Amino acid sequence: MTPVFSRRMALATGLSAVAAPALAIAPPKDITLQQDFDELWETIRDRYAYFEEKATDWDRVRAIYLPRLAEVGDDEDKWMRLLGSITDELYDAHTHFAQGVPGLPRWPLSDILAEDSPAGVRVRDRRDGSAAADAGIEVGDLVIAIDGMPFAQAAALRTPRALRRPDPEARWYAINAAVGGNRERDRKLRIRSRGGQVRDLVLPYKAAPNRPAISHRRLDSGFGYIAITTFGDNETPKAFDAALLDLKDSRGLIIDVRENGGGDTAVARPIMGRFIRERRPYALMRRRSGQGIGLTDPWTEYVDPQGPFTYENPVVVLQNHWSASMAEGFPMGMKGIGRARTVGTETMRLGAAVFPLRLDRTGVTVNYSAEPVYAVDGTPRWRLKPDVAVAPGADILAAGVAELRRLTA
Repeated sequence: MTPVFSRRMALATGLSAVAAPALAIAPPKDITLQQDFDELWETIRDRYAYFEEKATDWDRVRAIYLPRLAEVGDDEDKWMRLLGSITDELYDAHTHFAQGVPGLPRWPLSDILAEDSPAGVRVRDRRDGSAAADAGIEVGDLVIAIDGMPFAQAAALRTPRALRRPDPEARWYAINAAVGGNRERDRKLRIRSRGGQVRDLVLPYKAAPNRPAISHRRLDSGFGYIAITTFGDNETPKAFDAALLDLKDSRGLIIDVRENGGGDTAVARPIMGRFIRERRPYALMRRRSGQGIGLTDPWTEYVDPQGPFTYENPVVVLQNHWSASMAEGFPMGMKGIGRARTVGTETMRLGAAVFPLRLDRTGVTVNYSAEPVYAVDGTPRWRLKPDVAVAPGADILAAGVAELRRLTA
Protein backbone atom coordinates (compact mmCIF):
# COMPACT_ATOMS: atom_id res chain seq x y z
CA MET A 1 0.00 0.00 0.00
CA THR A 2 1.58 3.26 -1.10
CA PRO A 3 -0.92 6.12 -0.74
CA VAL A 4 0.05 9.58 -1.93
CA PHE A 5 -1.67 12.23 0.13
CA SER A 6 -2.26 15.76 -1.03
CA ARG A 7 -0.46 18.99 -0.24
CA ARG A 8 -3.65 20.10 1.53
CA MET A 9 -3.06 17.40 4.12
CA ALA A 10 0.60 18.32 4.53
CA LEU A 11 -0.29 21.93 5.21
CA ALA A 12 -3.22 21.10 7.48
CA THR A 13 -1.09 18.89 9.67
CA GLY A 14 1.88 21.21 9.85
CA LEU A 15 4.20 18.96 7.80
CA SER A 16 6.29 21.83 6.53
CA ALA A 17 6.78 23.40 9.96
CA VAL A 18 7.11 20.62 12.56
CA ALA A 19 10.41 18.86 13.08
CA ALA A 20 10.61 15.24 14.23
CA PRO A 21 10.78 15.18 18.05
CA ALA A 22 13.62 13.57 19.93
CA LEU A 23 11.32 10.96 21.43
CA ALA A 24 10.09 9.65 18.08
CA ILE A 25 12.04 6.81 16.46
CA ALA A 26 13.06 7.88 12.96
CA PRO A 27 11.61 5.30 10.57
CA PRO A 28 13.12 4.40 7.19
CA LYS A 29 12.24 6.47 4.14
CA ASP A 30 10.19 3.72 2.49
CA ILE A 31 7.44 3.46 5.06
CA THR A 32 3.90 2.16 4.89
CA LEU A 33 0.73 3.19 6.67
CA GLN A 34 1.19 0.22 8.96
CA GLN A 35 4.60 1.52 9.99
CA ASP A 36 3.05 4.90 10.79
CA PHE A 37 0.35 3.07 12.74
CA ASP A 38 2.98 1.03 14.58
CA GLU A 39 5.04 4.10 15.41
CA LEU A 40 2.02 5.83 16.91
CA TRP A 41 0.86 2.76 18.81
CA GLU A 42 4.31 1.91 20.18
CA THR A 43 5.16 5.48 21.16
CA ILE A 44 1.90 5.84 23.07
CA ARG A 45 2.47 2.41 24.65
CA ASP A 46 5.92 3.45 25.88
CA ARG A 47 5.52 7.16 26.63
CA TYR A 48 1.88 7.99 27.38
CA ALA A 49 1.49 9.24 30.95
CA TYR A 50 -1.94 8.10 32.09
CA PHE A 51 -2.31 4.37 31.50
CA GLU A 52 -2.40 3.81 35.27
CA GLU A 53 -5.49 6.00 35.52
CA LYS A 54 -7.23 5.13 32.25
CA ALA A 55 -9.40 2.08 31.60
CA THR A 56 -7.97 1.76 28.09
CA ASP A 57 -6.77 -1.68 26.95
CA TRP A 58 -4.05 -0.53 24.53
CA ASP A 59 -3.44 -4.01 23.12
CA ARG A 60 -7.11 -4.21 22.25
CA VAL A 61 -6.86 -0.83 20.51
CA ARG A 62 -4.32 -2.34 18.16
CA ALA A 63 -6.50 -5.37 17.53
CA ILE A 64 -9.53 -3.20 16.72
CA TYR A 65 -7.94 -0.58 14.47
CA LEU A 66 -5.02 -2.26 12.69
CA PRO A 67 -7.36 -4.25 10.37
CA ARG A 68 -9.00 -0.95 9.33
CA LEU A 69 -5.84 0.16 7.54
CA ALA A 70 -7.02 -1.89 4.56
CA GLU A 71 -9.97 0.51 4.18
CA VAL A 72 -7.81 3.65 4.01
CA GLY A 73 -6.15 3.36 0.61
CA ASP A 74 -5.32 6.81 -0.77
CA ASP A 75 -8.06 8.55 1.22
CA GLU A 76 -6.47 11.08 3.55
CA ASP A 77 -9.75 11.78 5.39
CA LYS A 78 -10.14 8.08 6.21
CA TRP A 79 -6.59 8.00 7.56
CA MET A 80 -7.18 11.06 9.74
CA ARG A 81 -10.50 9.70 10.98
CA LEU A 82 -8.82 6.42 11.84
CA LEU A 83 -6.13 8.24 13.82
CA GLY A 84 -8.86 10.27 15.51
CA SER A 85 -10.64 7.09 16.56
CA ILE A 86 -7.40 5.73 17.97
CA THR A 87 -6.68 8.83 20.05
CA ASP A 88 -10.34 8.90 21.19
CA GLU A 89 -9.60 5.59 22.93
CA LEU A 90 -7.46 7.53 25.43
CA TYR A 91 -10.31 10.00 26.10
CA ASP A 92 -7.72 12.70 26.71
CA ALA A 93 -8.37 16.13 25.18
CA HIS A 94 -4.63 16.86 25.26
CA THR A 95 -3.82 13.88 23.01
CA HIS A 96 -4.81 14.73 19.44
CA PHE A 97 -3.57 16.04 16.10
CA ALA A 98 -1.21 18.99 16.50
CA GLN A 99 -3.49 21.04 14.23
CA GLY A 100 -7.20 20.53 13.75
CA VAL A 101 -8.20 19.56 10.23
CA PRO A 102 -11.32 21.34 8.84
CA GLY A 103 -14.29 19.02 8.49
CA LEU A 104 -13.03 16.36 10.88
CA PRO A 105 -14.48 15.84 14.38
CA ARG A 106 -13.40 18.23 17.11
CA TRP A 107 -11.97 17.25 20.44
CA PRO A 108 -13.42 18.77 23.61
CA LEU A 109 -14.00 21.44 24.72
CA SER A 110 -15.79 23.40 22.04
CA ASP A 111 -18.06 26.28 23.02
CA ILE A 112 -20.36 24.10 25.16
CA LEU A 113 -19.51 22.15 28.30
CA ALA A 114 -21.98 19.29 28.65
CA GLU A 115 -22.67 16.84 31.46
CA ASP A 116 -25.02 13.98 32.23
CA SER A 117 -28.09 14.72 34.33
CA PRO A 118 -31.20 12.71 35.28
CA ALA A 119 -33.09 14.50 32.49
CA GLY A 120 -30.40 13.93 29.82
CA VAL A 121 -27.25 15.63 28.60
CA ARG A 122 -27.42 19.21 29.83
CA VAL A 123 -25.40 22.34 29.18
CA ARG A 124 -23.26 23.02 32.24
CA ASP A 125 -21.46 26.05 30.81
CA ARG A 126 -21.26 28.03 27.60
CA ARG A 127 -18.37 30.02 26.24
CA ASP A 128 -18.97 33.77 26.13
CA GLY A 129 -18.97 35.30 22.67
CA SER A 130 -19.25 31.91 20.96
CA ALA A 131 -21.65 30.60 18.33
CA ALA A 132 -23.52 28.80 21.12
CA ALA A 133 -23.92 32.07 23.01
CA ASP A 134 -25.04 33.88 19.84
CA ALA A 135 -27.69 31.18 19.29
CA GLY A 136 -29.12 31.71 22.76
CA ILE A 137 -28.09 28.40 24.29
CA GLU A 138 -28.28 28.67 28.07
CA VAL A 139 -26.90 26.80 31.07
CA GLY A 140 -29.41 24.07 31.92
CA ASP A 141 -30.59 23.43 28.33
CA LEU A 142 -30.72 19.78 27.24
CA VAL A 143 -29.00 18.62 24.04
CA ILE A 144 -31.34 16.30 22.13
CA ALA A 145 -29.70 15.98 18.70
CA ILE A 146 -26.80 17.25 16.60
CA ASP A 147 -26.74 17.48 12.80
CA GLY A 148 -29.94 15.43 12.57
CA MET A 149 -28.53 12.58 14.68
CA PRO A 150 -29.93 11.69 18.13
CA PHE A 151 -27.34 12.89 20.60
CA ALA A 152 -26.96 9.47 22.22
CA GLN A 153 -25.92 8.10 18.82
CA ALA A 154 -23.48 10.96 18.21
CA ALA A 155 -21.86 10.41 21.62
CA ALA A 156 -21.60 6.68 20.96
CA LEU A 157 -19.46 7.42 17.88
CA ARG A 158 -16.89 9.16 20.12
CA THR A 159 -17.05 6.63 22.96
CA PRO A 160 -13.94 4.45 23.42
CA ARG A 161 -14.44 0.81 22.42
CA ALA A 162 -11.41 -0.72 24.14
CA LEU A 163 -12.16 -0.14 27.81
CA ARG A 164 -11.46 -2.72 30.50
CA ARG A 165 -14.20 -1.19 32.65
CA PRO A 166 -16.67 1.70 32.50
CA ASP A 167 -15.12 5.08 33.30
CA PRO A 168 -17.14 8.28 33.84
CA GLU A 169 -14.24 10.26 32.37
CA ALA A 170 -14.66 8.41 29.06
CA ARG A 171 -18.33 9.34 29.05
CA TRP A 172 -17.47 12.99 29.79
CA TYR A 173 -15.04 13.00 26.87
CA ALA A 174 -17.53 11.41 24.46
CA ILE A 175 -20.43 13.79 25.11
CA ASN A 176 -18.21 16.87 25.00
CA ALA A 177 -16.50 15.74 21.82
CA ALA A 178 -19.87 15.01 20.21
CA VAL A 179 -21.44 18.37 21.07
CA GLY A 180 -18.51 20.14 19.39
CA GLY A 181 -19.42 18.77 15.96
CA ASN A 182 -16.85 19.08 13.16
CA ARG A 183 -14.07 21.63 12.84
CA GLU A 184 -14.86 24.82 10.93
CA ARG A 185 -18.33 23.58 10.01
CA ASP A 186 -21.82 24.76 10.95
CA ARG A 187 -23.73 22.70 13.53
CA LYS A 188 -27.44 22.00 13.88
CA LEU A 189 -28.49 21.43 17.46
CA ARG A 190 -31.88 20.46 18.84
CA ILE A 191 -32.19 21.91 22.33
CA ARG A 192 -34.84 21.59 25.04
CA SER A 193 -34.92 24.53 27.41
CA ARG A 194 -35.56 24.22 31.13
CA GLY A 195 -39.10 25.35 30.44
CA GLY A 196 -39.65 22.45 28.04
CA GLN A 197 -39.48 24.37 24.75
CA VAL A 198 -37.74 22.49 21.91
CA ARG A 199 -35.70 24.60 19.49
CA ASP A 200 -33.77 23.70 16.34
CA LEU A 201 -30.73 25.96 16.17
CA VAL A 202 -28.08 26.50 13.52
CA LEU A 203 -24.69 27.40 14.96
CA PRO A 204 -22.56 28.81 12.13
CA TYR A 205 -18.82 28.35 12.22
CA LYS A 206 -17.28 31.23 14.14
CA ALA A 207 -13.53 31.74 14.20
CA ALA A 208 -11.86 32.63 17.47
CA PRO A 209 -11.36 36.39 17.84
CA ASN A 210 -7.89 37.78 17.17
CA ARG A 211 -7.01 39.30 20.53
CA PRO A 212 -3.72 40.85 21.66
CA ALA A 213 -1.62 38.65 23.91
CA ILE A 214 -1.74 41.28 26.68
CA SER A 215 -4.26 43.99 27.45
CA HIS A 216 -4.57 46.00 30.63
CA ARG A 217 -6.53 48.76 32.31
CA ARG A 218 -7.47 50.22 35.69
CA LEU A 219 -10.84 49.11 36.98
CA ASP A 220 -13.34 51.47 38.61
CA SER A 221 -12.42 49.85 41.90
CA GLY A 222 -8.87 51.13 41.47
CA PHE A 223 -7.43 47.68 41.04
CA GLY A 224 -5.20 46.84 38.12
CA TYR A 225 -6.37 44.36 35.48
CA ILE A 226 -4.19 42.42 33.01
CA ALA A 227 -5.64 39.88 30.56
CA ILE A 228 -3.28 37.26 29.12
CA THR A 229 -4.78 35.52 26.08
CA THR A 230 -1.86 33.23 25.23
CA PHE A 231 1.36 31.84 26.65
CA GLY A 232 2.39 30.85 23.14
CA ASP A 233 3.98 34.17 22.11
CA ASN A 234 7.58 34.82 23.15
CA GLU A 235 6.83 38.55 23.27
CA THR A 236 4.17 38.09 25.96
CA PRO A 237 6.51 38.56 28.97
CA LYS A 238 7.79 41.86 27.55
CA ALA A 239 4.23 43.10 26.98
CA PHE A 240 3.27 41.96 30.50
CA ASP A 241 6.22 43.90 31.95
CA ALA A 242 4.99 47.07 30.25
CA ALA A 243 1.46 46.56 31.59
CA LEU A 244 2.72 45.85 35.09
CA LEU A 245 4.85 49.01 35.04
CA ASP A 246 1.74 51.03 34.17
CA LEU A 247 -0.14 49.40 37.09
CA LYS A 248 2.78 49.41 39.52
CA ASP A 249 0.99 51.61 42.07
CA SER A 250 -2.32 49.66 42.09
CA ARG A 251 -3.26 48.31 45.50
CA GLY A 252 -4.26 44.96 44.03
CA LEU A 253 -4.07 43.19 40.69
CA ILE A 254 -6.34 40.88 38.70
CA ILE A 255 -4.71 38.63 36.10
CA ASP A 256 -7.25 37.11 33.72
CA VAL A 257 -6.38 33.84 31.91
CA ARG A 258 -9.93 32.94 30.91
CA GLU A 259 -10.22 31.79 27.28
CA ASN A 260 -6.44 31.31 27.19
CA GLY A 261 -5.48 28.22 25.17
CA GLY A 262 -2.10 27.77 26.83
CA GLY A 263 1.43 27.76 25.48
CA ASP A 264 4.92 27.39 26.89
CA THR A 265 6.15 27.35 30.48
CA ALA A 266 9.13 29.39 29.27
CA VAL A 267 6.67 32.23 28.59
CA ALA A 268 4.66 31.85 31.82
CA ARG A 269 7.52 31.56 34.29
CA PRO A 270 9.04 35.02 33.69
CA ILE A 271 5.60 36.51 34.36
CA MET A 272 5.30 34.60 37.64
CA GLY A 273 8.79 35.81 38.51
CA ARG A 274 7.56 39.41 38.70
CA PHE A 275 5.81 38.60 41.99
CA ILE A 276 8.62 37.04 44.07
CA ARG A 277 11.97 38.12 45.54
CA GLU A 278 13.51 34.66 45.85
CA ARG A 279 13.41 31.38 43.92
CA ARG A 280 10.31 29.31 44.69
CA PRO A 281 8.86 25.97 43.53
CA TYR A 282 5.73 26.20 41.42
CA ALA A 283 5.09 22.64 40.13
CA LEU A 284 6.02 18.98 40.31
CA MET A 285 6.35 16.80 37.19
CA ARG A 286 6.82 13.14 36.26
CA ARG A 287 7.42 11.09 33.11
CA ARG A 288 7.29 7.58 31.65
CA SER A 289 10.28 6.32 29.70
CA GLY A 290 9.57 2.83 28.37
CA GLN A 291 7.22 -0.10 27.98
CA GLY A 292 6.10 -1.47 31.33
CA ILE A 293 7.81 1.32 33.25
CA GLY A 294 5.77 3.43 35.63
CA LEU A 295 6.07 7.16 36.17
CA THR A 296 9.33 8.52 37.53
CA ASP A 297 9.55 10.07 40.97
CA PRO A 298 8.47 13.72 40.77
CA TRP A 299 10.96 16.48 40.13
CA THR A 300 10.43 20.12 41.06
CA GLU A 301 10.08 23.05 38.69
CA TYR A 302 11.03 26.50 39.96
CA VAL A 303 10.34 30.17 39.29
CA ASP A 304 13.12 32.75 39.61
CA PRO A 305 12.65 36.47 40.36
CA GLN A 306 12.39 38.69 37.27
CA GLY A 307 12.27 42.35 36.35
CA PRO A 308 13.30 45.69 37.78
CA PHE A 309 10.76 45.58 40.62
CA THR A 310 8.61 43.04 42.47
CA TYR A 311 4.86 43.57 42.59
CA GLU A 312 3.97 42.75 46.20
CA ASN A 313 0.30 43.72 46.59
CA PRO A 314 -2.44 41.05 46.55
CA VAL A 315 -3.13 39.24 43.28
CA VAL A 316 -6.18 37.32 42.03
CA VAL A 317 -6.06 35.07 38.96
CA LEU A 318 -9.30 34.53 37.00
CA GLN A 319 -9.88 31.17 35.26
CA ASN A 320 -12.71 29.33 33.55
CA HIS A 321 -13.48 26.09 31.75
CA TRP A 322 -11.66 27.37 28.65
CA SER A 323 -8.39 28.06 30.46
CA ALA A 324 -6.25 25.32 28.94
CA SER A 325 -2.83 23.74 29.44
CA MET A 326 -0.35 26.43 30.55
CA ALA A 327 -3.35 28.63 31.38
CA GLU A 328 -4.10 25.95 33.99
CA GLY A 329 -0.47 25.79 35.08
CA PHE A 330 -0.27 29.56 35.56
CA PRO A 331 -3.01 29.85 38.23
CA MET A 332 -1.63 26.70 39.85
CA GLY A 333 1.89 28.16 39.81
CA MET A 334 0.89 31.59 41.11
CA LYS A 335 -0.85 29.87 44.00
CA GLY A 336 2.12 27.52 44.48
CA ILE A 337 4.59 30.39 44.88
CA GLY A 338 2.20 31.93 47.41
CA ARG A 339 1.30 34.97 45.31
CA ALA A 340 -2.30 34.63 44.20
CA ARG A 341 -5.80 33.44 44.94
CA THR A 342 -7.66 31.73 42.08
CA VAL A 343 -11.25 32.67 41.22
CA GLY A 344 -13.66 31.15 38.70
CA THR A 345 -14.66 27.67 37.55
CA GLU A 346 -12.58 24.58 37.04
CA THR A 347 -10.24 24.78 34.06
CA MET A 348 -10.14 22.52 30.98
CA ARG A 349 -8.54 19.73 33.05
CA LEU A 350 -5.57 19.08 30.78
CA GLY A 351 -3.17 17.51 33.21
CA ALA A 352 0.14 17.02 31.42
CA ALA A 353 2.78 18.60 29.27
CA VAL A 354 2.59 17.17 25.75
CA PHE A 355 5.22 15.80 23.39
CA PRO A 356 4.83 15.85 19.58
CA LEU A 357 5.15 12.74 17.44
CA ARG A 358 5.46 13.23 13.68
CA LEU A 359 4.47 10.24 11.56
CA ASP A 360 6.97 10.48 8.73
CA ARG A 361 5.04 8.72 5.95
CA THR A 362 1.88 10.83 6.13
CA GLY A 363 3.25 13.91 7.88
CA VAL A 364 0.64 13.89 10.65
CA THR A 365 1.83 15.24 13.98
CA VAL A 366 0.10 13.92 17.10
CA ASN A 367 0.56 15.55 20.49
CA TYR A 368 0.26 13.21 23.46
CA SER A 369 0.25 13.63 27.24
CA ALA A 370 3.77 12.79 28.38
CA GLU A 371 4.63 14.64 31.61
CA PRO A 372 1.91 14.88 34.28
CA VAL A 373 1.93 18.16 36.19
CA TYR A 374 1.14 18.52 39.88
CA ALA A 375 0.75 21.41 42.28
CA VAL A 376 3.51 21.79 44.87
CA ASP A 377 1.33 19.90 47.38
CA GLY A 378 1.13 16.92 44.99
CA THR A 379 -2.43 17.48 43.71
CA PRO A 380 -2.73 16.58 39.99
CA ARG A 381 -3.26 19.74 37.95
CA TRP A 382 -6.41 18.42 36.28
CA ARG A 383 -8.07 17.95 39.69
CA LEU A 384 -7.41 21.43 41.03
CA LYS A 385 -10.34 23.57 42.17
CA PRO A 386 -10.39 27.37 42.32
CA ASP A 387 -9.96 29.00 45.72
CA VAL A 388 -13.21 30.89 45.08
CA ALA A 389 -15.66 28.86 43.00
CA VAL A 390 -18.02 30.81 40.72
CA ALA A 391 -21.15 29.19 39.30
CA PRO A 392 -21.24 28.76 35.49
CA GLY A 393 -22.80 31.81 33.91
CA ALA A 394 -22.04 34.07 36.88
CA ASP A 395 -19.76 37.11 36.71
CA ILE A 396 -16.22 35.86 37.36
CA LEU A 397 -14.65 39.31 37.10
CA ALA A 398 -17.04 40.67 39.74
CA ALA A 399 -16.17 37.73 42.00
CA GLY A 400 -12.47 38.48 41.48
CA VAL A 401 -12.94 42.12 42.43
CA ALA A 402 -14.86 41.05 45.54
CA GLU A 403 -12.07 38.69 46.55
CA LEU A 404 -9.43 41.37 45.97
CA ARG A 405 -11.41 43.81 48.11
CA ARG A 406 -11.42 41.21 50.88
CA LEU A 407 -7.67 40.73 50.57
CA THR A 408 -6.94 44.47 50.65
CA ALA A 409 -9.41 45.41 53.38
